[in-house]
Amino acid sequence: MTDTATSTFKARRNALGKIGSLAMFGAGASLLAAPAIVRAVGDKTTFKYPLNPSFDLIYLAEDLGYFEGTTTRPEYIGRVSSPQIIPLTSIGEIDFGSRMVPLVISAVAAGGDIKVVAAGGKTLQEAPHMKYFVRKDSGISKPKDLEGKTIGFNSFGACAEFVTKTWMRQNGVDPNKVNFVVVPDDNAEQTLVTGNTDLAIIHAPFSGRADKSPQLTRLWSDYDLDGGLGGMSPYSAHGKFIKEHPQAVRDVVTAIAKAGNWVNANPEEARKLISKRTNLKLEFVDRYAYVENLVVTEPPIQYYIDVLEREGKLQKGKVTVKDIYTNDFNPYAKAA
Repeated sequence: MTDTATSTFKARRNALGKIGSLAMFGAGASLLAAPAIVRAVGDKTTFKYPLNPSFDLIYLAEDLGYFEGTTTRPEYIGRVSSPQIIPLTSIGEIDFGSRMVPLVISAVAAGGDIKVVAAGGKTLQEAPHMKYFVRKDSGISKPKDLEGKTIGFNSFGACAEFVTKTWMRQNGVDPNKVNFVVVPDDNAEQTLVTGNTDLAIIHAPFSGRADKSPQLTRLWSDYDLDGGLGGMSPYSAHGKFIKEHPQAVRDVVTAIAKAGNWVNANPEEARKLISKRTNLKLEFVDRYAYVENLVVTEPPIQYYIDVLEREGKLQKGKVTVKDIYTNDFNPYAKAA
């Protein structure tokens, strides 16, 4: 990006950070949103995407050469905080974003122009989406022990909040008696060790470092909480970008589907690539597992619609599963 474009983006991103989560998709969005500008480099179409320290199929697809032979390339716009990724995608400040289903549902319900175009990560017992850690001397060993304690997670409105609160209620814990604070995944372990939180919910790849900390112990994973139903972490795109550049969307979905299948078949090689991307020691990099061919299925989406309605965050019947996703750009979907 040019210096001017970078400055403009940063200004809008900072403005978004000052707006409440619902205002991002309401009147505030109309003031901040600008028409998506897609730049062509030669015969290549670029799409704006965050460059974050994470286990991400866009980065892996590029490293593996899966964008070669297509007319589409990522244009990285720098680090974007996790809570802002879906709001920014929904107004077209970035073209694709990978964050959990409830954030997309909330964006759609508030008028955001966004659609899930590919499934992403999935939870397995041996490869959870997120893990729950405490200090070894914390005295916390069961759900009820969390009342009165502080839990750190990477953002409100996503899997860590709603999977955890659902599980708490199932185990007789009042979530209103728990203090939830936002801590980025790459800082969560240190925040827990220093006593600023009592429990940390950490996603891969950084959960691997916490697993090896001599001061911490892992109590649960999201697989233990819901069997993995809430663990699908999809890829979404801005509606205007989808309409104007359908071939680019097909290119992206095809590339990341190939990358996801490659990760499932080569988990150790994938860890090595992510270690280089994140500068995280290989021994600390937790693996990810991905939905086969990244074909979106409806149960994980309905799960979060039900959760959001139950939590009072979504008016009953306002959003349906079909409003949230499409498999139209996935070449593997018809076969599935």
